[in-house]
Amino acid sequence: MQETTPISLKERLIGAALVAPIRLARGLPYRWRLPFVAWLTTWIVAPLAGYRRRIRANLAFVRPDLSSQEVRHLMRKVPGNAGRNMIELYSPEFSDYARPSVVAGPGLDDIRAAREAGRPVIFITGHFGSFNAARLAMIEQGFNMGVFYRPMANRPFNAHYVDAMANLSEPMFEQGRRGMMQMVKHLRGGGVLAILNDLNAHDGVPLDFFGQPAMTSLATAEMALKFDALLVPVWGLRAEDGLHFNIQVEAPIPASDALSMTREFNRRLEAAVRENMDQWFWIHRRWKDGTGPLAERGSKIIEDMESGAKGAS
Repeated sequence: MQETTPISLKERLIGAALVAPIRLARGLPYRWRLPFVAWLTTWIVAPLAGYRRRIRANLAFVRPDLSSQEVRHLMRKVPGNAGRNMIELYSPEFSDYARPSVVAGPGLDDIRAAREAGRPVIFITGHFGSFNAARLAMIEQGFNMGVFYRPMANRPFNAHYVDAMANLSEPMFEQGRRGMMQMVKHLRGGGVLAILNDLNAHDGVPLDFFGQPAMTSLATAEMALKFDALLVPVWGLRAEDGLHFNIQVEAPIPASDALSMTREFNRRLEAAVRENMDQWFWIHRRWKDGTGPLAERGSKIIEDMESGAKGAS
């Protein structure tokens, strides 16, 4: 990524502050390191950063049926899982736990057949369980996994983050024109790609998620259609011990149109999250732009797509 402005002292200090607790935690044995960072994130970081308040607000918005006890449980568990995910990325031992994970599910035979045929596969997932565990487990299964990522805002910390991601596996494709070109080449060569598709997308459309409109990108489904790639939801679920994982490979989403395919992804992700509520990142402002000008624009896109589909039939 080309830098247009020099890195200021303030930005360097913030980057150093972000890296410092990671370096401190890495001095602990791995089995102690993860619960320590989970505790730190739950009881120190989450209250200071407003994460607990955001979790409570999101749950009140889409799961008002939950009891106060269930909400408090999630306000503890969700930041803890986020902390584990963060420190795992910077822990060399993580690979030893994630790579041999059990991989199962109705889509396993489909992705293996695609690999043998040289057909590209796009694993579509979310901030649920451990994306990186699923990534490493699929590499262990023999899939040439590429990752599309968004750079961090703080450039010194981003350099640290990119190095850690690259240490897990490559290739990596940075969001932007150059990364998109590299990703297209990878797919055309029969490669495998993983994309997280559960963020609030300004350029997306409002689709139902937990009964409320959430701006969702259609780009992943459009890419699958363009390159005749299987679109396969994959979840890296954290086991009870907090260290190991079970990787679930769902049946491919049937190829139809980008709108229908993305709706199906949201439906499947919601179903999986409902069974494992503490493993989804409820800290996201997932429904932030589900109403308002962006949603109105997205609704017009949906109307045009649905009208076009009716006309074609």
